[in-house]
Amino acid sequence: MTEAMIRECIDACLDCVAACEACAAACLAEPDLDMMRACVRLDRDCADVCALTARLLMRGSDLHMQACALCAEACEACAAECGQHEHDHCQRCAEACRQCAELCRRMAA
Repeated sequence: MTEAMIRECIDACLDCVAACEACAAACLAEPDLDMMRACVRLDRDCADVCALTARLLMRGSDLHMQACALCAEACEACAAECGQHEHDHCQRCAEACRQCAELCRRMAA
């Protein structure tokens, strides 16, 4: 794994954190909050896992492969949920999650 691959994964994780946090905040403002509960929950979980993964990658932790595998799993779950909603914030989040999941899967391999 190259320094460029690590940097790309860190950037994707941080982009995903931002997208998930923005999505969760926007979902909380939606009129049908009941419909958005799972989205908010997964957004928050995904943001936390992505942030942890980015930090572990930044410090060169020996746990980065396990963190990347978990991050990919969290991102895939979040993308699946957000992808079901037509809101722009959900679609942006789903795309950021898909990108992060792809890069994290490569890092975990």
